[in-house]
Amino acid sequence: MLVDRLRKQFRDLYGKDASIAASPGRVNLIGEHTDYNEGFVLPGGVDKKMYVAYALNNTDTINVYASQFNESASFKPADTLTPQKGWLNYLLGVTHHIKAKGKTIGGVDIILDGDVPVGAGMSSSAALCSAYGFALNEQFGLGLSRMELALIGQATEHTFVGAKVGIMDQFASLHGKKGHVMKLDCRSLEYEYIPFDFPDYKIVLVNSMVTHSLASSEYNVRRQQCEEGVAILKKHQPAINSLRDVSLDFLNAHKEELSPVVYDRCWYVVTEEARLLKGCEALAKGDLDSFGKLMIATHNGLSKQYAVSCTQLDFLAERAGLIEGVAGSRMMGGGFGGCTINIVKADKVDAFTQQIQQAFEGLFKVTPEVYVTQIEDGARIL
Repeated sequence: MLVDRLRKQFRDLYGKDASIAASPGRVNLIGEHTDYNEGFVLPGGVDKKMYVAYALNNTDTINVYASQFNESASFKPADTLTPQKGWLNYLLGVTHHIKAKGKTIGGVDIILDGDVPVGAGMSSSAALCSAYGFALNEQFGLGLSRMELALIGQATEHTFVGAKVGIMDQFASLHGKKGHVMKLDCRSLEYEYIPFDFPDYKIVLVNSMVTHSLASSEYNVRRQQCEEGVAILKKHQPAINSLRDVSLDFLNAHKEELSPVVYDRCWYVVTEEARLLKGCEALAKGDLDSFGKLMIATHNGLSKQYAVSCTQLDFLAERAGLIEGVAGSRMMGGGFGGCTINIVKADKVDAFTQQIQQAFEGLFKVTPEVYVTQIEDGARIL
């Protein structure tokens, strides 16, 4: 087991026992690219996690070994911290933003590990920030709330990584609840837990094997295009501050003032908001068939109007719809690669896996990884 191996590895490397903080990756059932438009999202934490093993070292230095990369680094939290390269930026950023709240952090020895697939759209970076922040909060009694830690993780992505992510990923990693998804209002940060109680179904992720990077993709471009649309629409209705405030009728009334590309981006976000609210109603009724149809509509919008899909993701979503036992399928995450999320009957998961892998391999000459997941709790100390 990964946790047992991590404890032994820590003793071997540092000669002492470790505490371990764990924080999950996440899935988002519906509500994609709505978070930075101040809309709603519907995420849940999953049973794949990032782990931070840690112990005091009675120095002024944080020493880190990243198992997944076989790399080490050290830094002094009291120093002025600036962005460096790679995975270390997440730790530097979280440390910096905790210090900005007037908190003091001492020296610790750390090993990082996890089983959240990197670059697969399950928010491994948010899970890392959440686990690391949670570990520091516990070790040094910082008194930070889970929401404060989520905002620190988001600020880290903005300032140390260069990705203008919304709050959803960090929020889901810290606030997850087993057997529930979370309807999060990304404007007010109010949320409610909605039961996702379908024991006859599994959440199955299929990796397109196309690695994405938010920082180097067109993610930030999409955000700018949405902001451009808001700026134009706001001239007619000053109360509009984000696409959350825009109805489809209002958008269509001013369509001619928007470039075709900006209109398409705005159209997708406005219709996705409506789909999410309908999706929550469907889950409350236990109507997974209707929810699955909404997922398919979301994928079509992401692929066509929002243009963040790719050939592999489109193939996976379309092919899944032809396989028995699939309630719904769509691309998930920032886009340009990563996974599709599929809701599949439990007794059909093996057949689904075999068929989707065989079809994908026949066309793309690579076997897609498949992850069968369930909704789990958020960050905690093991």
